Amino acid sequence: MIYITGDKHADFKGVFYFCKANKTTIDDILIILGDAGINYYANELDDILKNSLLQCPITFFCIHGNHEERPENIKTYKTKKFHDGVVYYEEKYPNILFAKDGEIYSFNNYKVLVIGGAYSVDKQFRITYGYNWYESEQPTEETKNRVRKVLKNLDNKIDIILSHTCPYKYLPREMFLKGIDQNTVDNSTEYFLDEIGANIDYNLWYCGHYHTDKTVDKIIFMFHRIVEFGNIIKKDTKFLYRNK
Repeated sequence: MIYITGDKHADFKGVFYFCKANKTTIDDILIILGDAGINYYANELDDILKNSLLQCPITFFCIHGNHEERPENIKTYKTKKFHDGVVYYEEKYPNILFAKDGEIYSFNNYKVLVIGGAYSVDKQFRITYGYNWYESEQPTEETKNRVRKVLKNLDNKIDIILSHTCPYKYLPREMFLKGIDQNTVDNSTEYFLDEIGANIDYNLWYCGHYHTDKTVDKIIFMFHRIVEFGNIIKKDTKFLYRNK
């Protein structure tokens, strides 16, 4: 079974509860739509969380967020094939996988494109007070061009997109943090996703980042809830797990 959820920021209590309640195994997959918090420190301090996740009977498939380092910039990560696409992994933690931006994966017979990263509105706060911030948080122009090329090769048709942030037109403005001057926010990734969404044919688009659970058109925002992957989430959907 494949499940999907939103940002965890290193808090996996709900995930452990979910796995126990649903009797998951390592063959099941949980997609996390960025900011898992697993590579927040990008050193051995992350091992505490990673060791605890080894005890969780599920395979984590993580999209890159904006509160963590990219695995390709951490020397302990290697690459391998997983569901037809390249993933990053560490030998000590085989059930923790990170997707590569621009890769196409095959999940439940769907072609799934991954586009991670976003701008941190708390960037200056984190830099000023010594919290971790990484220059690699947003996709590069090289990555964006790779995404464009991959989609062009597919005749601009894809079943499902997984991203951390969302297209600009779908920004959930009600979730914007108070006290943040939106004129200072770099929305270049959201504008890029707007471009992608306007020029392709897709069935579903899952994203995280905004700490909300809602569905707008074919865009599904994920945070607390854990649901089966690949379905439109409607008002009467029965959630497998939802932390209120």
